[in-house]
Amino acid sequence: MTKVAIKNENITSFGGIYHIMDVFSKLGFEKLTESVLGRRGCSGKAFSHGSILGSLFFSYLCGGDCLEDINALIGQFRQRPGTLLPGADTVGRGLKELAEENIVYRSETSGRSYSFNTAEKLNTLLLRMIRRMGLIKAGSHVDLDFDHQFVPARKFDAKYSYRQDHGYFPGWASIGGIIVGGENRDGNTNVKFHQEDTLRRIMDRVTSELGVVTERFRADCGSFSKEIIRTVEQRCNTFYIRAANCGSRCGEFRQLEEWKSVEVGYERCDVTSVSMDDLIEGKSYRLVVQRIPLKDRHGRVQTDMFGVIYTYRCILTNNRTSTEKDIITFYNERGASEKNFDIQNNDFGWAHLPFSFMAENMVFMMVTAMLKNFYLYLVRHISEKVKPLKKTSRLKAFILHFVSVPAKWVRTGRRNVLNLYTNKAYYSEVFLE
Repeated sequence: MTKVAIKNENITSFGGIYHIMDVFSKLGFEKLTESVLGRRGCSGKAFSHGSILGSLFFSYLCGGDCLEDINALIGQFRQRPGTLLPGADTVGRGLKELAEENIVYRSETSGRSYSFNTAEKLNTLLLRMIRRMGLIKAGSHVDLDFDHQFVPARKFDAKYSYRQDHGYFPGWASIGGIIVGGENRDGNTNVKFHQEDTLRRIMDRVTSELGVVTERFRADCGSFSKEIIRTVEQRCNTFYIRAANCGSRCGEFRQLEEWKSVEVGYERCDVTSVSMDDLIEGKSYRLVVQRIPLKDRHGRVQTDMFGVIYTYRCILTNNRTSTEKDIITFYNERGASEKNFDIQNNDFGWAHLPFSFMAENMVFMMVTAMLKNFYLYLVRHISEKVKPLKKTSRLKAFILHFVSVPAKWVRTGRRNVLNLYTNKAYYSEVFLE
């Protein structure tokens, strides 16, 4: 048998978190949070909103998977001199306090009502944190992506969706992987229903808070409607929206003769452009059409009495100058923004929403969206000195190569000193910066 000696000393296995706590403090998130959300409690003894966010942030950056994991880690956080952070119960209560009332929209066609949660204050805090970290420079021209993500959740007010599960259907906007806004909505809400109001609020807030120009906007066919296109066109220079219901136009597409063969994503396809003048009165847009031969499971091209059977995909845009290939390639790059949902679900807790109501769970999703942006700031700076890490590294690699290191706080020479027990030299560069 292996002999084991248990040493009862205050040694933590997550020494890298103390640098992250220093960065959190240096960025002034405590005061920033208070300036947007207000002071918590009347006596001055209550934990601040900034401390609540800190406990949640540090827990997930150590590999926590739910709110309760804070209690397993809080003792290690408090080893840092002068640090007092709340446990899971206080964090849960603090997040619930930030919930805002839902907005209810009534459908004129069906008569049904659908709840939206705009989380105005948290959306503002999200953007001001981005500005404080310098993730997006003021005055820059940006590309804004928007998409909806169904979040399964067996909660008290979760509605049954066409996805054959109960949950919520929030819409999120991002710029280069940085989440810049979001709103929650009932799981049974049609994605186009009042989406123009959501986009108006998000895009106006991004412009005013970040001081940027929305150069290009991308969205899937869930944003293909007159009201949404009008709203977007007023707030960006060019837009690219996947066109819906193109099956009804297949007969028109078959009559087109001026097709160009190009390679997009290592696949040959034919492309052309046509004008769409019947969508909005007095407006003419460009419809970029892409056709790909339909193949069977053996790779053989399918045919019918009219010839080769094609699958058509279309992108509606007001860009008249770029080539079809450039437009299709740019639109396809929005897949990188969709990766946000995978990251939030698997790294930052969206797969395990902690509360029973939509408004409260929206607070959790907004706060973990802030955490994701904070993580991007950390990994971009730390990866410059920690060679195993890249700017695109996921949380698991970040914990493995940086956060997970044995450490102990000691008092020597009237100073608090953090001892790191490792042979990796890059820690000294990061901690002493």
